[in-house]
Amino acid sequence: MTSFDEYLNEQLKDPEFKKEWDALEPEFTIVQAILDARHKSGLTQKELSEKTGITQADISRLEKGNANPSLRTLRRLAAGMGMNLEIKFVPQKA
Repeated sequence: MTSFDEYLNEQLKDPEFKKEWDALEPEFTIVQAILDARHKSGLTQKELSEKTGITQADISRLEKGNANPSLRTLRRLAAGMGMNLEIKFVPQKA
């Protein structure tokens, strides 16, 4: 386990921290989905930029979690990777 993982696990014991961390889960999920899809498609950020017209800097910001993509941007990214975008609503965890 890395020192960050150990630190995070320790912080997650604090209920207030865990609540805030859990509130960010949808953003983390989107970032990870973008990264996974780009890697699966075998594209670099530059190549994806060329296919979508989205700047490489903007793709980098999205992948770092420093930007909130619009639905239109997510569709453009998916199309550039030869994928379809699927968004689901799922029951809340108890």
